Amino acid sequence: MKFKQRDQQNQRIERITTNHLIIGIDIAKFTHVARAVDYRGIERGYSHAFSNDLIGFESFYKWLQGMLAQNNKKEVIIGVEPTGHYWLNLAFWLQNQNLELVLVNPSHVKRNKENRDNSPTKSDFKDALVIADMVKNGYYSDVHFLPKSHQDIRQLVTSRDFITKQAGAVKNQIHRWVDMHFPELLLVFKDITCKTALATLASFPLPSEIRELSPTQIVSVWKEKLKWTSLHTAKRLIEAAKRSSGLPGCTVSSKISISLLVAQLALFQEQMTELEEKLGSLIQSIPTTASLQTFKGLSDITIATLYSEAGDLSQFQHGTQLLRLAGLHLSEKSSGLHKGQVTITKRGRPGLRRILYLTVLHLVANNPEFKALHQHNKLVKKMKGKQSLMKLCGKLARILVALAKSKDSYHADKVHLVAA
Repeated sequence: MKFKQRDQQNQRIERITTNHLIIGIDIAKFTHVARAVDYRGIERGYSHAFSNDLIGFESFYKWLQGMLAQNNKKEVIIGVEPTGHYWLNLAFWLQNQNLELVLVNPSHVKRNKENRDNSPTKSDFKDALVIADMVKNGYYSDVHFLPKSHQDIRQLVTSRDFITKQAGAVKNQIHRWVDMHFPELLLVFKDITCKTALATLASFPLPSEIRELSPTQIVSVWKEKLKWTSLHTAKRLIEAAKRSSGLPGCTVSSKISISLLVAQLALFQEQMTELEEKLGSLIQSIPTTASLQTFKGLSDITIATLYSEAGDLSQFQHGTQLLRLAGLHLSEKSSGLHKGQVTITKRGRPGLRRILYLTVLHLVANNPEFKALHQHNKLVKKMKGKQSLMKLCGKLARILVALAKSKDSYHADKVHLVAA
């Protein structure tokens, strides 16, 4: 399919013929609702509610076969609104039955619900008909099922994101504990989550305990957990403990709280290392990885996240498709003499949008070509910093798709030639 939106829209409409029966399914946690229309939007037959399990899927298939025979149709296209994760079980079951499935945007369903009855009312039966109408008019997108290798990567990346959030919450709690019970610890360690600081909090977290120890005693305890220790740091730690203004009392409960937090953070860090090693090995089985790894500034975790959000990058015909999937294509509201401000639509996958933006930030700081392009945009083209970064997201998307399709190495001179 062509990558220009106008051409895509025409092709979606042309796919639906007089032989098609269009099914709209409103997805729910327990019970789905299906309704059918023909290529002109005339509702056919009766609605069907079925449970979100194998028995319900089989009853839907039986209803579908009856509708095809009753209306003398040979082809079927099924549209669903991707509600959370509840649509996935049905989607994979339909794929195994070789039935064509497409997706409609939930925000579009909300805007089109008054087309038939000019009423703001909402129900599962009404939404199913709205979805079928939208598919008939070509307002849908194809479902791209990830290959098994990409599915594994997506699952692990999701787990990594969850652990990252949990580890961040635990770090915040450690900072809170230190601010209350031993605020002077920040004068000794710039990073309260470094190995030496965590070893200190695990062994003798309270200032009252440190005051009674000598520098050699502290170093000997550190050596049980760390490869490198410093007698000078131990002396500074004792000095900080002697002038500490931490909260008095609650000794036992305070020690229990910080020990649990340190143990949780250690567990999360161990799990993070395990996941990153697994992701690094999984991406090696994907053919496009070798080309992407030649791009200076792309780490294995970045590549894995791109795979989990976008799937196979070689499936895109142009970088514009990747930008549209991320919601980074441009939008403008203009009418008559009024010319609106150009912004990004944010109609796409937020995870993909986030990784592209963070990757550009990293490239601007570490990749010579992107650093030069960023300076050129700001100094010569007089762009604002954020505007330049958004433009470089487009550059990055085009490079990623080109590398994936050609399986060629990254060439810095080509980036400069394009920029010139």
